[in-house]
Amino acid sequence: MINVIVCGSCVIDLPCLPVDLGAALGTERTVAIDPIAPSCGGITCNVGIALQRLGMNSGVLSMVGDDLWGSIVRQQLATEGVAHDLLRTHPTAPTTAVAVLVDAAGGRSFLAPGERTATKSIDAGFLREHHREIVSARWFVLGYFGRMPSLEPELAGVLQELRAAGVQIVMDAAGEGGDWDTLAEALPHLDVFVPSLREARGHTGLDDPERILQRYREAGAPGVIGVKLGADGALLGDARSGELLRVAALVPPGEVIDSTGAGDAFIAGLITGLDRGLSLAEAGRLAAAAGACAVTGRGGFSGVRGAAGLWEMAGLGPPR
Repeated sequence: MINVIVCGSCVIDLPCLPVDLGAALGTERTVAIDPIAPSCGGITCNVGIALQRLGMNSGVLSMVGDDLWGSIVRQQLATEGVAHDLLRTHPTAPTTAVAVLVDAAGGRSFLAPGERTATKSIDAGFLREHHREIVSARWFVLGYFGRMPSLEPELAGVLQELRAAGVQIVMDAAGEGGDWDTLAEALPHLDVFVPSLREARGHTGLDDPERILQRYREAGAPGVIGVKLGADGALLGDARSGELLRVAALVPPGEVIDSTGAGDAFIAGLITGLDRGLSLAEAGRLAAAAGACAVTGRGGFSGVRGAAGLWEMAGLGPPR
């Protein structure tokens, strides 16, 4: 049985490192970097694979193109044991391929296609077509808000339908965070929403994490809300008590290589902890451990450890 279905961004990442992000590349130059190894990425692969390694049975609902990149995505998901029978092939649009430029400190920039690719065609009809499969899971993870042009006009209505059927809904954001009015309509139908500070600034116009969480609550967010703060950890809000919880960042268990996917790993750890009945504080520590591990490998998931290693790192004893 699939416990978590992850829907949305499904890409091929092409990590290029190390690259001096402060220097212009210029013309007719060759920049020496490490060998490039393509890896599936986006929320579907990063969260789906991290969840699988944490012991949650995950599946991917998304679209790829009828191309080489799409076949690589399917192959890597299969290797990791992630169900991908709901990974559809778009008849004309290509799989999204992103060049990830990573500097020596693990920071990154992206070269991403501006044209519409397969995952950008995901709309309300696509989710409704798979309603039965989605609501058969305990959790539905959707992303990235701000990067779903075909879905966002009807996002709130679709989420309301799914949540009413009993599935718990998690959404993550990307880029500049997306439009506030669209998000405000969706927030009452989310069980977990923890964007990065950059994304939260983008859609709220606020800098203070506590004020950001207050804005989410005022818009009707009923569940776990928060802001990921990078090296400063995270701030989480507990709907039951109304309290705010500071989650400290954990020291990565190795050299920082690539920060791509750290936020996705955090979300995977948080979902796992909540699903296993941990307190929000404990689930936050598991999330911090997953995020800390993610930065020690190339791409969005290679650094994430299995359940036993992450639970131990978080000081939680053996996995439940």
